[in-house]
Amino acid sequence: MIDGIHHIKLPVSDLALSRAWYEQTLGFRVTIEFIEDDEVKGVSLAREGCQPQIALRSDPSRARALAGFDAVALLVGSRDDIHAWAAALDEAGQSHAGVITGHRGGAVLVGLHDPDGIEIRLYAD
Repeated sequence: MIDGIHHIKLPVSDLALSRAWYEQTLGFRVTIEFIEDDEVKGVSLAREGCQPQIALRSDPSRARALAGFDAVALLVGSRDDIHAWAAALDEAGQSHAGVITGHRGGAVLVGLHDPDGIEIRLYAD
């Protein structure tokens, strides 16, 4: 039996920069640091009420390969919440491409990119 998705792992070129972005922009918090050879090589991030968790792993070449790809769509409670996210991102100076109608008629915030250019979408059915 599979009950869901535990975490999503994304490659990043600058772990400290990406960690700060996911914390400040999306409200995730580090729960685990993965240390190898006395250096932090990855982190696990969680946000209360949000499943799955997001893991970031230092891997610059793979991060470059994903630039521009919409690898993750995070579920948001309602269309109104999507519009609230868009306003909050605007206020924080985070560029995005706005809210569009999804395939099922929901709202999708597109064009939000992490520091490596990986697109993170916010989606409400």
